[in-house]
Amino acid sequence: MATTIVGAFNEFNDDKVKPSTATWAKVYERRNAVVNVIKAAFPSSNDISYQSHRIIGSLGRKTACNPVDDIDLMVHLSVDQELWDRKYRYNSSDFLYRIRRVLNENSPVRKIGSRGQAVRFFYADGLSVDVAPVEKYDSGNYAIPDGSGKWLTTNPITHETYLDKCNGALDGDLKRIIRFAKKWNKAHSSRLTSFHLEMMVARTYATMGNNSRTALRLFFDYNLYNLSVDDPAGFSGDLSTYLNQAGRTAVNDSLMSARDRADLALEAENRGDHREAMRLWRIILGNDFPTYG
Repeated sequence: MATTIVGAFNEFNDDKVKPSTATWAKVYERRNAVVNVIKAAFPSSNDISYQSHRIIGSLGRKTACNPVDDIDLMVHLSVDQELWDRKYRYNSSDFLYRIRRVLNENSPVRKIGSRGQAVRFFYADGLSVDVAPVEKYDSGNYAIPDGSGKWLTTNPITHETYLDKCNGALDGDLKRIIRFAKKWNKAHSSRLTSFHLEMMVARTYATMGNNSRTALRLFFDYNLYNLSVDDPAGFSGDLSTYLNQAGRTAVNDSLMSARDRADLALEAENRGDHREAMRLWRIILGNDFPTYG
């Protein structure tokens, strides 16, 4: 139990926010099991053949926070050129349905479904795997189903490189703040998507010390009425376009409330009232945040 605000943030990060070594071991074990199924289902002799795989999303960028309930796995499947031109170039839905059908025929997992852009392996323990089958362009970017039969261009590796560069420039502290911001978002209706939120945090800081409380307060203040941020890979444009006006208002209200409470929490910390500071941060970051004592 924590009796100082620094201790409370450290306890929160270690016990409730950052995925444990055991969680990562389970993630890698499940990834390997799914990849083995894919390799067997799409051998090199097939007109669609396995080439490579990569964990993407929050786990790939090392910005995931607890609880971890899904794994995003990008799988490069090379399609025979004649088949690609004839059947899949303009129909990503057929491509995705074929991947799902073949995996259903070859996997011991009892439930496999499609989710628009991915094929999902459902597991009884709740840790599912979303397989995003992609084709690779000569440019090095990837074509991924868009959920409506067309293709989107993406490059998760560019996103990882961008975030790693930002994190390195801030002495490795950025991803810790991203995980805290995700806890705030979840505690207040999860209005922001994970990737959009990460990019908002990343563009907030030119410098950052090791004080997570002042860093979070700056995040809330900097992004208030400032929700637009571009995809650093240059593919998706403004990442905030999914928010309608009511959604934007709700996010801004949450940011304002968080900033104002953070100000009060910092004042309480400065006068030595750690109990009050912890109470306020618990409202901001949710009930996983420690109570005093």
